[in-house]
Amino acid sequence: QVQLAESGGGLVQAGGSLRLSCAASGRTIIFYHVGWFRQAPGKEREFVAAISWNARTTNYADSVKGRFTISRDNGKNTVYLQMNSLKPEETAIYFCAAKRSGLEDIGDSSYNYWGQGTQVTVSS
Repeated sequence: QVQLAESGGGLVQAGGSLRLSCAASGRTIIFYHVGWFRQAPGKEREFVAAISWNARTTNYADSVKGRFTISRDNGKNTVYLQMNSLKPEETAIYFCAAKRSGLEDIGDSSYNYWGQGTQVTVSS
């Protein structure tokens, strides 16, 4: 079992930045692909970004390309999401998730392990 815990959320003004962390425990995350998702009030959970187990491949939703960067430090068992130029409509709970295969599948049902989420609020 892999336990995931997100941190780094908070309140930020539009145009600001936040760095989210996803710390794994229980088992090493080194062989897992990790994705970030978000869910705004009244909306479905949506894919944000993903990174392969060896960090050689990353995927991003079109809406965040050029502003968000996903990275990982397998030595620290942690994956990061750097978010720049944040917009009010990106206010949501942000979740990280892990799986062993199928990085190209961005559907949330393809992920096996989930964190509890961290709230990101972007004020206008």
